[in-house]
Order: sequence, then C-alpha cells, then structure tokens
Amino acid sequence: DARLAPMSNKRATPDSAITMDDVDGFSAAELFGQGVCYTYDDVIFHPGHINFAADAVDLSAKLTRNITIRTPIVSSPMDTVTESDMAIAMASVGGAGFLHYNMTEAEQIGHLKCVKAHRLGFVTRPAVCGPDTPLSWLDELKTRRGFGSVAVTSSGAVGGELLGVCTSRDHELVSDRSLAVSEVMTTVTNGLLTGDTESSIEALELVLLNSKKGKLPVVNGKNELVGLITRQSVIDKKRRPPPGSPTLDKKGRLFCGAAIGTREADKARAKALAAEGLDAIILDSSQGDSTYQIEMIQYLKKEIPHVDVIGGNVVTQAQARRLLEAGADGLRVGMGSGSICTTQEVCAVGRGQATAVYKCARLAAQFGVPVLADGGIQNSGHVVKALTLGASAAMCGSLFAGTTEAPGEYFVGEDGIRVKKYRGMGSLDAMAKGSDTRYLSESGHLKVAQGVSGTVRDKGSVCKMVPYLIHGVKQGFQDMGATSLTHATELREAGAMRVETRTGAAQKEGGVHDMHSYKKVLW
Repeated sequence: DARLAPMSNKRATPDSAITMDDVDGFSAAELFGQGVCYTYDDVIFHPGHINFAADAVDLSAKLTRNITIRTPIVSSPMDTVTESDMAIAMASVGGAGFLHYNMTEAEQIGHLKCVKAHRLGFVTRPAVCGPDTPLSWLDELKTRRGFGSVAVTSSGAVGGELLGVCTSRDHELVSDRSLAVSEVMTTVTNGLLTGDTESSIEALELVLLNSKKGKLPVVNGKNELVGLITRQSVIDKKRRPPPGSPTLDKKGRLFCGAAIGTREADKARAKALAAEGLDAIILDSSQGDSTYQIEMIQYLKKEIPHVDVIGGNVVTQAQARRLLEAGADGLRVGMGSGSICTTQEVCAVGRGQATAVYKCARLAAQFGVPVLADGGIQNSGHVVKALTLGASAAMCGSLFAGTTEAPGEYFVGEDGIRVKKYRGMGSLDAMAKGSDTRYLSESGHLKVAQGVSGTVRDKGSVCKMVPYLIHGVKQGFQDMGATSLTHATELREAGAMRVETRTGAAQKEGGVHDMHSYKKVLW
C-alpha cells in the first residue's frame, strides 16, 4: 500500500523532487466551456505573483474603438442614474457618463450642452433665479436641494447679467415670503465679491477662502454669470481623494456620451446630438440583435462617422458578431443581470454575466472592438472580475443610484433613511415616459414590465466613491499579478490566470460571517 511520506521540518531545496497537482484551478476557456453560465459571485480567481505596487497598475482602457479612458468605469444611461450632473462627475474622475434618452430631444441636447460648457471646479448645477422671483421659491429650493442661496441674473439662468446674490443671511429673517429676491439680495453695485473667467480655478478658490465669504460668482467681461464657486464645494474638493486627469474630447471639453433608440426619429436626434459635440452613442436596447439596430448602426456610421457607436445589449457571440459586422465601435454586454431588471424572470432569456462577458469579449477582440460589462456590478471585486474576463470597462447603474449626482431629489423614507428613487428602464414607471422603445414595444400594445421601481439610500458623491473603487480594483489586479488590462488578457488567454467556481458555502465564507454585529464601511 502506498504510504504518506513522513512529515519533515526540513526546508525544501530548489532541486528537491517536488511535485504539484496536474489540475490546480482551470483556465477561463476550460471553465466557461462546460455549458454552465456563471455570475460574478460564482467564480473566484487564484492569486498570482506580486512584484509590483498596486499604484503601478495601469487601468486605462478602450471605451470604444477610438476612445480611451483612464478609469474603466462608466455610468449607465438610466433615467435615475445619468443626466448632466452624473456625466460631468464621471468625466471629471477619468471615466465616462452616458445620458439616458427617456426625455425629449431638446432636454437631452440641453444636458449635453451643460456638460460641454462645464468648467472643472465650478458648482455643477448652481441655483439661479430672476430678480422677480419670490422668497417662497427659496423655501422650496431649501426643501428640494438642501440650501437656500441663489445667484440672481437678468435672465434667471447662467449666462445672464449678474445682478446679485441672495443668501440665507439676506432672507431667512424676512417674514413676508412674497417679496422679490431683488428687494433683499446683495447687489453687484453694493460690494458683491466676484471672480473673473481669466483667473485659474486655484486662484478663484484662494480669493473665496481669503474673503471668508460663502459664494463667489464668476463673471466674464460683460458681467455675465459663467459659474459659481462655493466655500462648501472647495471644502468637499479638499476632503476627497485627488480625481486625477479627466476624460476630455478633442477640444478639451468634458467627455459626454448619450443613448438613443432605433426608431426613425432617433436618426434626427443622433445628428442633432452630434452637431453639439457628442462623443459616443449607445444604441439602447435590452436585446440588441435586431434588424432595427443593425440598420441604425450602418446609418450612423455613414452619416456621422466621427461619432463612435456602441451596440447592444448582447450576451452571446452570435448576437455580438452581427452587430460587429454591421460596424459597431463597441458592445454593451448584459441581459437581465441588473439589480432592478426582471428580463430573465419574465422572458426566460439572458445569461449569467460572467459567462456573457467572457464569451462576447473573446469574439469582439478579433474585431479589435472593446466591450462594456453592463449590469451586476455591486462592488470593486465585480469590477475586477469583469475586466479580467475581457471587458474594457464596467457600466454601473445601481452602484451609482442614490449618489449626489444621480437625477432626482433626496427624501426621507418610512424607515427614516435618506433615499432617492431608482428604477429599471423596463419598469412600468419608466415605460410610461417612453423607455418602452428599448424593449421593442409598440405604442398601443400591452406593456409587460421587465424591471421594478424602488429606492436606494444616500451614497454620497461619485467623486468620492470612484477613486476608492478604482484603488480596490488596482489591489485586485495586484493580487492576481496583472499590471494592466492588457497584461490580464495575456495571462487569461495563456491559461496562466486560474479560476474556479465557488459553492454557496464558499461564497458565504468569502463574505462577512460569524459576527454578532458589524458595520460595513467601504471607505
């Protein structure tokens, strides 16, 4: 009978007869070729050899065939996730944001213009009103946005002649709330401190801090309001991690993408957006393998070839190939994996997200086209898995819902928690506003929900979340021994990156367990 070798405390020497198991984990090709689809939580990667620091990891990646971003995270084109505020924030931290299209063409163009006109360091959405606005409007502003100070211009908007500023100190003790703001505001002619557009952001911040004021309107040579800097915005900036270099277009403006549908009217919308400087278009469909999308891709590549087009959503190589052959510059991968999506439950179609990303990315790589892993991202570990399985970037919806930059106002729920609304684009609420087009639903037909509506708790600012999230991703790459996305691809395709599936018990063990109580603080 074979006997186990006796235990020894002698250190093994390099020339000892050391043997290793023939199978110690699987290559990605072996694991994902068994006819079983896996989600991110189902799989776990083996650690590699570390000979570099986490900060040395380069996560820059292709967003589309022609666009590169420093931070491989983008916000989803959902109406409770991405409008101009989110697009500005994502571009400022090196990622990208895509405006949803569950709004009119004029509204979408307005958000695009806002992103392109924004100057980093200014308040993203300053409150501005006209001189005849009653003080009661400021009370409503306080309820909606948490502050009651406004810049007052002749037009009631940014770009109008600056008349003054009305802060809480000017109006909080005024009992007659029907009075116009012009009757109590601090006027430009009465010593209002302003900054000029020729100064740098750093110089303007220094002027504000030295003045010990709370607001600094920034004007051009015609005394027209260009932007606003507040003491609180400067404090927030200093407390957050450094954002790094932003994602800019060829003219030095912030990057902005947008989603459109595949209807005839969307052709005109795409041209109008492109005329205003749009950088990339997402064709937003829950099932992208359709003649409608193929025809739209071909049309857009002919009519506005300077704007990259991202097709999808797809989860199989057959779907992906048709869109790639039509000329797509990027692919959006995922179907039914989002936290608010019920497509797999209602329609019985879809795929586990880990498998979908791996399969589609392998095919897209042959066309030189990157893929976005859309859906199922809940933490930095999921981003690591998406990128190492072949995605160039992770598209996030629920992760960014409830942040300061997400559309909508905060309110206090029944449990006393501060929350924002979040809904799937397949929910009946979203469909009522027009998103049924992404589910190929015809007007007048019965609408079946493929998503839900709900709330998510306040998560703070994306500008704070993303830098920490990215550092977690870099640590994950370090643990796997990958110095970049390109290096991770080489390790994966060579079979050097090993991966296994986890049982339910292993997944439980991999999280927090056996605690009487704990508080999970991520950063």
